[in-house]
Amino acid sequence: MTAAASVTDGRSRLRAILGGSAGNLVEWYDWYSYSATALYFAPVFFPKGDQTAQLLQTAAVFAVGFFARPIGAWIMGRYSDRAGRKAALTLSVAMMCLGSLVIALTPGAAQIGIAAPIILLLARIFQGLSLGGEYGASATYMSETAGRAHRGFWSSFNYVTLIGGQLVALAVLIVLQHLLPAAAMAQWGWRIPFAIGAGLAVVAFWLRRRMQESQSFLRTDAPAAERGSPRLLLLRYPRETLTILGLTAGGSMIFYVYTTYMQKFLTNTAGFSKADATELSAATLIAFLVAQPLCGWLSDRIGRKSMLLMAFGGGALITWPVMTRLAVAGSTGTAFLLILAAVLFESAYTSISAVVKAELFPTNLRSLGVALPYALANALFGGTAEYVALWFKSAGAESGFYIYASALSAVSFLAALTMRDTRIHSRILED
Repeated sequence: MTAAASVTDGRSRLRAILGGSAGNLVEWYDWYSYSATALYFAPVFFPKGDQTAQLLQTAAVFAVGFFARPIGAWIMGRYSDRAGRKAALTLSVAMMCLGSLVIALTPGAAQIGIAAPIILLLARIFQGLSLGGEYGASATYMSETAGRAHRGFWSSFNYVTLIGGQLVALAVLIVLQHLLPAAAMAQWGWRIPFAIGAGLAVVAFWLRRRMQESQSFLRTDAPAAERGSPRLLLLRYPRETLTILGLTAGGSMIFYVYTTYMQKFLTNTAGFSKADATELSAATLIAFLVAQPLCGWLSDRIGRKSMLLMAFGGGALITWPVMTRLAVAGSTGTAFLLILAAVLFESAYTSISAVVKAELFPTNLRSLGVALPYALANALFGGTAEYVALWFKSAGAESGFYIYASALSAVSFLAALTMRDTRIHSRILED
């Protein structure tokens, strides 16, 4: 390869990564706007009960949205393996745009009664279908276009943009909290992030229409009947499918403990104000985001398996002491350091989550193989994290949740222990 061709190839790869990343960020911003603003809109859609009861109901809707994700993963994963990564990514961001717009415009229970929470639920189901396909298609696309030598580093931007979407959602909320009075935020200000998300999704749709298809997909010669087949996936790759289920169980649980649920925990248990809890969450998310490419780069040198063992071993050991100390932290500085320690361990998983899963499957089943078991485990453990945590709290046994999260991390540790290092045994053949 000539120097000029190498530069052109590098630029094409960078454009592909940036194009996939931008749309991924918007999708996750739209998804996480729900969690970021839940403290404000919970009384609008669920006016009965105290704050914990209202948050329980919004967490239940959040969990139902997650249970739509396996269906979306199945539909969109098959579509990605048959029609291409670009087609699936474009469709998923359009669906997310519509869901955000519906939430932004839906009147509260005081205006339309029981119809309000029903519409909210339907919008979240639609977004769940979108996101179920987004993860598999984007993880596959970014891993396929990354190149063998730096695949861990470049594919880590899948979680950089995932965390970035959550961070932008919190940043928008922080700005609104400073610009609007508390009464205005509670009445209508919480709708603004959803309207912004719908607008950004239109931009992402345009960007994805201009993306190039991955070479892995273009070069596959698998028959049409063997592309995106759930039956083929389970018959030929049962161990790989179970490995993803095991890795995602603890990985998604710990992720949601320290990201989406942490904002509520700091307010509802640790006694911080809503503003302080939001700013603390934003600060730790920035550190979490920065750690992704660093850990991805490290995985290109020491291997994926070592990183996973570090992540889940650490998660199993520190979750109990970190959460117990956070509950009585008192100062924002102490709380920040505790959460920071936890998310640094988690980064050893999240940074390579996409590439590890993509490297387990051949091209014709890759999107489905990444998306479906991930979405199933995420629905069972990640999507229910807030609800389970709040249930333990309402039952007066909040520490039981810390044990539950630690146990799931231990399960993922065992899954990582029994797998091969995908950096060495990758099924992504194109460089």
